[in-house]
Amino acid sequence: MRFSAEFDFNRRVSPRELPELMDGDCSYEDFRDCLLSLEQVNRWLLGYRPTLAWLERLPHRPRYPIHIVDVGSGGGGLLRQIAGWARRWGIAVQLTGIDLNPYAARAAAESTPKELGITWVTGDALAYRPEKPIDIVVSSLMAHHLEDEEIVALLRWMEATAQVSWFINDLERSERSCRMFGWVAGVVGWHRFVRHDGPVSFRRAFREEDWFRLLATAEIPREAVTVEHWRPGRLCVGRWK
Repeated sequence: MRFSAEFDFNRRVSPRELPELMDGDCSYEDFRDCLLSLEQVNRWLLGYRPTLAWLERLPHRPRYPIHIVDVGSGGGGLLRQIAGWARRWGIAVQLTGIDLNPYAARAAAESTPKELGITWVTGDALAYRPEKPIDIVVSSLMAHHLEDEEIVALLRWMEATAQVSWFINDLERSERSCRMFGWVAGVVGWHRFVRHDGPVSFRRAFREEDWFRLLATAEIPREAVTVEHWRPGRLCVGRWK
């Protein structure tokens, strides 16, 4: 998709208004290759950095394995990064990725060494009831795929479920970031889904006032939450308990 001068970045466009190709019907091969390109995007544009920096704020190093659940885990790139972070810091973790799309678990398993011990679940996170309580919930580049009412439900679930912390890593709605992404994608030649969906994602993304409104609707106190800008092009929302 070419960048359009008609794009209005003053308001968030809902996924119903502006769909992404990866959210529609496609082959497993296209979905997998799109996820591989997205992992490259996250590495090159430092997309994993905000989540890893958040985890480094753990107030103490528990002796028991920390159960971390990634909602909308896709191809598993974030949990593989978290596994590496935990190994470097000597922190025991239990890692679970959950995604609605059945292709996601298959793609993640194919790309993940079995020795990392990550569990991949297909299903609705809001209905997920694991045997071991969830300490930390993370989510990356997933919220902009949701309608506002779905984000509110997710926030309420995170608040009720996460024992220690939750953190949402997503895009900031910005014309400049959208243009930069379009330029990089054109030069690098990422998967066609990524080239099309990138500008769409920025239109469906957030500004601070969007998150404050959604948090208020979810009845989560604003003063309990951190909203952070990360460059390039990320706006992250988190909470320590």
